[in-house]
Amino acid sequence: MENDAHVRDETFWAPGTVTLEKVHQSRDQLVLFPPPSSDPNDPLNWSTPRKVLNFTLASFFVLWTFVQLDVGFTAWGPMQEELNFTIDILNAEAALNYSGLAIGCIFFMPLVHKYGRRPIYIFSVALQLASCIWQARTYTTGDLLGSGLISGIGGAISEIITQITIADMFFVHQHATMNGWYVIVQSAGAFLGPVASGYIVVSQGWRWMWWWCVIFFGVTLFCVLFLFEESKYIPVLGGRELVSTAPVTAGSSGRSKDTGLDVKGANSMVATRAPTPPDIPMKTYFQRMALITPTQEALWPHFYQPIVTLFTFPAVSYVAITYGSTLSWFAIMTSLQASYMTIPPYNFDAIGVGLMNVAPFIGALLGFPFGGHLSDKSILWLSKRNRGIYEPEMRLWLALPVAIISPVGILMFGLGLANGAHWAVLAVGFGLFGFALAAISGVALSYLMDCYQDIIGDALIGVIFMRNIFSVIVLFVLTPWVEGMGMRDLHILVAVVAFAILLLPIPLLIWGKKARIATASRYREMAANQLSHRTSWST
Repeated sequence: MENDAHVRDETFWAPGTVTLEKVHQSRDQLVLFPPPSSDPNDPLNWSTPRKVLNFTLASFFVLWTFVQLDVGFTAWGPMQEELNFTIDILNAEAALNYSGLAIGCIFFMPLVHKYGRRPIYIFSVALQLASCIWQARTYTTGDLLGSGLISGIGGAISEIITQITIADMFFVHQHATMNGWYVIVQSAGAFLGPVASGYIVVSQGWRWMWWWCVIFFGVTLFCVLFLFEESKYIPVLGGRELVSTAPVTAGSSGRSKDTGLDVKGANSMVATRAPTPPDIPMKTYFQRMALITPTQEALWPHFYQPIVTLFTFPAVSYVAITYGSTLSWFAIMTSLQASYMTIPPYNFDAIGVGLMNVAPFIGALLGFPFGGHLSDKSILWLSKRNRGIYEPEMRLWLALPVAIISPVGILMFGLGLANGAHWAVLAVGFGLFGFALAAISGVALSYLMDCYQDIIGDALIGVIFMRNIFSVIVLFVLTPWVEGMGMRDLHILVAVVAFAILLLPIPLLIWGKKARIATASRYREMAANQLSHRTSWST
């Protein structure tokens, strides 16, 4: 009894610590967290087809966002010839693009909380469609820089709103798998988009690269307008919900704790649901497709809470540094590839530059199950060994091998490029880095989501802001950096820094739970503020 009381106490005080399995039952039972309500409109209760459709549309949005953010590099050669743009100007455009990504997420995220997911998805797609039209009609430096900035602002929300959508619809034991799918779709856009654009640039001209993006964003906008459901959930009040059988934790999502779900077996999703109260009707199609879903939630806290989480929650700081630095190394490698593989000894055209991105995509495909499905499986196994109690740090064991793989990939690519090695050596290095990028992204994002699910939007703003600021800095200084340090020493330095950063899971494995306990009161206060505004509107 004393041990059980200790478990309950720690479960309550540590955000993210939950009971995933009832290991003392005659048969292991998987406990769903966050606990779904008895409301049929709760996205956690949606049918599998509804969830699949919504996530597919969100993924389609992510795919084309990352296509338009990354295809521009393949056209650098032709744009230099036709418009006389220098490498410095092209790097400045890329830096402004990342600046837009950083700025946009700060201004859009409060609106996601207050007005719902649908209007921001729609606005983001429409703004990106407009930016692609402008990019297709670029003739001056002003066109290049302006369209790049708008492109970044339009795509900014893609790196946050999808994680919120995942948290809306899926349970903790599914987070890494769904984040893994997000990473693989993101990788397909970032890596395969340039492959396709390389062929388009050669066969149709670089402007058609953007016109094709216009066409697909038009299709995406149509689908989101008429098929994407609002996943923001406002709890139903008034005594219509049952008493919870699930544990109450500091990581509670703020939903009513009235589940009645008893999902048997870690690999089985056979559920027994409590009867739906007859006075909670299913929303109509037009209600689900409402343009906005407003609440009385204040906007201002969502402007300063990301800064608070970034500097006071160790889990957020870890993910910001890890995710931000890893994407910065990718920006460096992509920029250098576009700049130096078009000259001797490689002399690649746009197709060759684009095809180099097949290697990191293959690496990402292999890294996807490592940071996704394997991560979800591992936490179930580790939770069972821990008396059924899940700690988010259990995910971080799979982050440790990446500390070796990522620096090796960086060194193979960078030293190979510095010494004029065969392109296959560079491709293998780029592929190893693609594996590391997908694996660490899935693990880190799932770790953060599990630690602080109720404020995941605010937490991710800080993460994405830092990620883009890192990229802005490295792209602005990249040309003088290469000239001052040299290609070889630059990549050696990057590999050493990457190795040190990717070892950060070690202190979190030791002290991560203590850090979550120390931040529990602040986390509960932030989460309670959001919940109170949601419920007060629906009362």
